Amino acid sequence: MRILFCGDAFPAAPRRLEQRLDAAHHQVIVAPAEGIEAFVAGTDVAIPLMCRIDAALMDAGGFRLIHQWGAGLEGVDLEAAKNRGIQVANVPTLGKNADSVAEHSILLALAVLRQLPVAQSSLQSRSLGAPLGRMLSGRTVCLYGLGAVAGAIARRLRSFDVRLVGITRDPGTPKAAVLGLDACYSTADRREALAQTDVLILCVPLAPETEGIIDEGALAALRPGAVVVNAARGSLMDYNALRAALESGHLGGAGLDVFWEEPFSPLDPLLALPNVIATPHIAGVTDGSYDQITDAVAANIERLRRGEPLLNLAT
Repeated sequence: MRILFCGDAFPAAPRRLEQRLDAAHHQVIVAPAEGIEAFVAGTDVAIPLMCRIDAALMDAGGFRLIHQWGAGLEGVDLEAAKNRGIQVANVPTLGKNADSVAEHSILLALAVLRQLPVAQSSLQSRSLGAPLGRMLSGRTVCLYGLGAVAGAIARRLRSFDVRLVGITRDPGTPKAAVLGLDACYSTADRREALAQTDVLILCVPLAPETEGIIDEGALAALRPGAVVVNAARGSLMDYNALRAALESGHLGGAGLDVFWEEPFSPLDPLLALPNVIATPHIAGVTDGSYDQITDAVAANIERLRRGEPLLNLAT
């Protein structure tokens, strides 16, 4: 079977999958992000990574399966796939993948609070004891969305002695009790939650109803000096509103692992702000997470080869 990685981002992914599959039955190909069309012919399994898989690409490739390397399927035209009888699957953000994203989200929050870039500059200038950082302990952390990642974050944050609040569509969900939240609010009442928040961590998937949910009003509702962490999807936030809130000083900082367009331009003015810490979409890129994802993708590819029902189907 011919397996095509659409784009050359996340370079560890194809290497992991190739090591897991039997070379006698499978061929793993990596196509550059610009010019994927030249590689799609005869492809059985397309792995989109951060590339758009639309109807034209499906028709050119004749895919049997589109399998995301992770959870997000916003880059796949699901209706077009359904109309063409192409199966689409993903790997839910559970287990080690959720744990990895949780660890990185907390890393970003701590790095912003402790002004890590300024500290590194102080080391270079031989300036001891600067900057003055802020503790996470004693702060109110708001988890926007109560899925698997939020659960993994909540478990870890308890040891930091924080107050935890959540925002979700149904605040009466049992998940709120399981996560041990101090308070839980509906999305309709989110301003009440945000008004208490020192650190906002986004944990919601990108969908039409969540695109741009962190807008000017949401950011203004946060406590002065609050920190925003986003390791979910860049388009959950309004770029202009975020930049304005950071430049005005209303926000104390932002930790970003995802962006509005990826790869994100290193020359973007947002990245030049001293209160922004950015990483290149690596929250879920760990050995443990990739072991789990590789197992799931490889298992589905083998199921496809043997004509067995696939797991985690979206179509």
